[in-house]
Amino acid sequence: MNALAPLTHSTPATMQLLRKAAQSTNANVLPQIYNEDTNIVIWQRSAAEKLTKAVNTLIATSTLKPLELAVSPDDAFDQLIKELKPEDNNRDEVNTLCEDIALLVEMFCCLFDLKRAGLRLKVLDKPMCPRFHVDKIPCRLVTTYQGVATQWLNHSDVNRSKLGTGNLGKPDEESGLFKSLSNINQLTKGDVALLKGEYWNDNEGAGLVHRSPPVAANEQRLLLTLDFI
Repeated sequence: MNALAPLTHSTPATMQLLRKAAQSTNANVLPQIYNEDTNIVIWQRSAAEKLTKAVNTLIATSTLKPLELAVSPDDAFDQLIKELKPEDNNRDEVNTLCEDIALLVEMFCCLFDLKRAGLRLKVLDKPMCPRFHVDKIPCRLVTTYQGVATQWLNHSDVNRSKLGTGNLGKPDEESGLFKSLSNINQLTKGDVALLKGEYWNDNEGAGLVHRSPPVAANEQRLLLTLDFI
């Protein structure tokens, strides 16, 4: 079989082309999400000290609240400021976080030619999606500003028959979904990742398998996601 043969409805993506990760410390890696053989792109970004301090302060003072917004590159910053309502004692910190999020919104919308994006910002003290799964979406941007970051599996390491009900109620580590704990990859705090889902064109059966990481007691995560609208 030609590994690059056009996909058909009856021929799953997994039979045609294995998917891989693209990673770099340069943001120029992000357009590689358009490569047919790629289902996760990771910009290995080290957050600036000013941003890290701002996030730590905002979480410690319980300033942040869960947000779900439809934003555009033009209004993302203003919408975030309106929702977070900075005060004199935290104005610089709120501005710093909102500026960074607005930048990611601009990059995301530009990359995918979107007028708007669905933004979610959450402080989490437990896994939001603790089981490995795939998303029924085209693509999602995720970044963890504080705490442990998203876990994911290489396409070649996954037995997809064990996803969902195929796990027969067993934990991921016992279901046969993957062979070894060493197969589990993990993003790093500050990384900006694009996760290709099942609804990306010709990617059925090859959406990135991922999950929320276990969160230690008294630990909090600050997670940002951006989605297509």
